[in-house]
Parts: sequence; structure tokens; C-alpha cells
Amino acid sequence: MALSSFFNRRNKDQDNETKTRVTQIPVANIIPNRFQPRKVFKAESINELAQTIEEHGLLQPIVVREYESGHYEIIAGERRFRAVKKLAWTKVSAIIENLSDAETAAMALIENLQREQLSPVEEAQAYENMLTQQTLTQAQLAKAVGKSQSFIANKVRLLKLSDSVQEAIINGELSERHGRALLKLDAVDQQIILQKILTDHLTVKETEVAIAALHQPEAAAQTPTTTEASPDATPAQTAPQDKPKAKTAAKGPKIHVFAKDPKLAINTLRESLDMIQGTGVDIQVEETDAKDKYRLVVTIKK
Repeated sequence: MALSSFFNRRNKDQDNETKTRVTQIPVANIIPNRFQPRKVFKAESINELAQTIEEHGLLQPIVVREYESGHYEIIAGERRFRAVKKLAWTKVSAIIENLSDAETAAMALIENLQREQLSPVEEAQAYENMLTQQTLTQAQLAKAVGKSQSFIANKVRLLKLSDSVQEAIINGELSERHGRALLKLDAVDQQIILQKILTDHLTVKETEVAIAALHQPEAAAQTPTTTEASPDATPAQTAPQDKPKAKTAAKGPKIHVFAKDPKLAINTLRESLDMIQGTGVDIQVEETDAKDKYRLVVTIKK
């Protein structure tokens, strides 16, 4: 079933259906969502939710599907399920849906997006899973989840970061903007800058400066050397030589010149497109990463 038709079906008479389909299911017969995009559940948050449920009851049933006779998989409401287990409840109120794997993954993603519970990397992983499982284009997925195609492309690009950088973003140690800056580097250099960010608490701007420094010639190579005068040299030989006075450079923005590097060129283009998108211009970007070339097609609506 296409994502668009799935969500349309979900929206029709949902409230009326909910009232008639709520049932009590043994907690022991329920497993977490195997397609859950969220990887981190904070214990403190689950404890607070458990306390609220204990005081006021479960106000919203969880949503499950039957994956085999008498056994269920969570589609939505995993935090509530974890809280109920902590309270040692034997049964929980649930709505049973008849959904495919793809629809289950889609519903789990939408729930987390609406609640803003995913880290940028978890969101990117969820998009990538849906693109793969349902063979969607980024434009089709963007339409289904109510995002722009460039938004999807930028999120998925975070998966090109090394595992350690992705983990730091998931754990909240690193911002998405830090991660985007690190996309300019290979895995080894990413690790070097990551440690510097975490140790020195670098801002995004400071991170960009540190990244630029990796591509600069060593300062020592540019430092002029002095020659000690020979004790046998004549006064004329040791006297300072007249040299043209260096012109004072006009003040202005510093321009860093980098060695030829396709990765830097690609990421510079991406940053420029991100800036344009931030002004509200509707941009669609199609990227193709081939062995011998990288193709980037930009479409701007008038």
C-alpha cells in the first residue's frame, strides 16, 4: 500500500474506530517495535511517565499489531509500554491494527516526528529505512511525511558520518550543525575534530575554524628563518639591506585557499543550498554518488 493512501485511511473516522477497538492485552505477549526509529529511551523520563500513569491511569491506549497468534508488536506507544512494565501491570489497553512491516515502520516514524522525540541521526536512519523498504524516492517520502525533498536529503546525509560521530549526536553530545560541519572530513579527521569538540566544548563556528586548520599548510613552513652573521663578515655584508616596504593589506574577510578536494567542493555546494533553503526558497536536490563522479541536480521553483 502506498504511504499516501495509508495515511489517508488512518485519518478516516479514527476516533470512532478507537472507541470500539480498544481491548486488554497481556503485557507478557507484547514485544517492542522492531522498526522503532528511536534508539535511546531515558530512564528518568520513563520513571516520570510511570508515576503519571500510576496516578491518573493510561489515558491513551497503545497501538499494536498481531505478528503471530496471540502475540503482538507495538506500533505506537513504546514509552507507555515501558512505563506500564515498570509498574508491573499484567494487562494494558491497546488498539489492534492490521498493518504490514512497511506501514508499521511508517507509523512509528510519524509518531516520533510529531512528538519530536527523535535525534537527527535516528530520524535520518528512519528515513533511510523507509526509502529502502518501500523503494521510494526522496521526493515521494518528503510528500508523505510533510517535509521538503531537500530536508530529507540533508537528514539522510548525516548517515555518511562515522559511527562515533553519529553516536555522539544520538546521545546529545553533539548538535546536528556540528555533524554537518564534520561531513567535510574523512572518518579519521572526523574523530580528531570530534574529540576536540567534546574536550574543548567548541561552538559550530569554532569547529569550522578547527576543520579549516586541518587543511592549512603548517605555520612553521611559512615562518621565515634568520641567518646568523659570520664573525668574518665585513660591515657592508652585515649591514641591513634596503628592501621594498611591504604594502599593508587592505582589511577584509580572510579567504582560505584549500588544496583541490572534490569533497570540499561538494560540501560547499551543500552549505550554499542549505543557506538558500533557509530563506524560504523551495529547492529540490537530487544527488547521485557514482564511482567516478558525483552528480547534483538542483531544481528551484519559480
